[in-house]
Amino acid sequence: MIIRSKAPFRLGLAGGGTDVSPYSDMFGGAILNATISLYARTTLIPTNNGKIVFTNADKSKTYTFDSKEELELNGDIDLQIGIYNRIVKTYSKAPLSFEMTTSMDVPTGSGLGTSSTLVVSILGAFVEWLKLPLGEYDIAHLAYEIERVDLGMKGGKQDQYAATFGGVNFLEFLENDKVIVNPLRTKKSFLNELNFVLVLYYTKTSRESAKIIEKQIDNVKKSDSKPIEAMHKLKKQAFDMKQAFLISDINRIGEILHESWLNKKQMASGISNDLIDGIYEKAIQAGATGGKISGAGGGGFMMFFAPKTSRYNVIEALQEFGGDIVNYDFVNQGLYTWTVE
Repeated sequence: MIIRSKAPFRLGLAGGGTDVSPYSDMFGGAILNATISLYARTTLIPTNNGKIVFTNADKSKTYTFDSKEELELNGDIDLQIGIYNRIVKTYSKAPLSFEMTTSMDVPTGSGLGTSSTLVVSILGAFVEWLKLPLGEYDIAHLAYEIERVDLGMKGGKQDQYAATFGGVNFLEFLENDKVIVNPLRTKKSFLNELNFVLVLYYTKTSRESAKIIEKQIDNVKKSDSKPIEAMHKLKKQAFDMKQAFLISDINRIGEILHESWLNKKQMASGISNDLIDGIYEKAIQAGATGGKISGAGGGGFMMFFAPKTSRYNVIEALQEFGGDIVNYDFVNQGLYTWTVE
């Protein structure tokens, strides 16, 4: 028997950062995001040899453990180990034996929610194998708890829910880790047009989002007025983006992306740098009306709104920076699991 799962990465279009505690607990957060045709994938093969084998296909690395109730973190595959430990502790109540292979269509630290999406994909494989009675909210919240509580990794809440539910969602983040997922009904022609005019660019640089997020958290705890006011504006822009989607106001999206980028840079140091600013300015000069970096900032993917046919000029202008244009489609399906007998 072979169990497989895949979970889609997301583009955070507005409100990014307002899903991070303590801001979301104190003021409430809001984000609009959409999942795309790039995935975190998991293959799980049950065994009975008393071994646990984790393979990271992207790095061609394999880790083998004796099957037991709790594995020690090793700093390399803590996500896989943390998930296993929680599954055994909460659900199976006994050691498991299996081989697991994971892969991702984008590099770690690229700003598309890689670690959280991988957690959702792995959880999906366990849910499929063990027939766990978990719905979408359960899986997303469990993924969040494993990352943020069990493993102590800094970050927000949007990625786990986007990967699990899929589609275009307006997410609300309230105190006590409560999350409300509001799927948006959008015209297919509108999403096709957005797909055409929204250029996704990989800078070929990565960053450790936790360090940027720690600065953001500290700014809120210190009641630093400038970053908090920027986050208030980002939250408002999530509502503005929702309205633009609902009435198919395509050009408004470029304007909101630009406004959001200006505010996002005020949240914490390290979100932008000379390279990112240079890329952004070049894209604007080539015809883009707005854009932003994806995720916490500091590197990874950027997106640019290039109306009419300006995408071609934008793509040509960005060549000097040595990054890659990445093709994608918007997808409605979130976490998907299946079994091969």
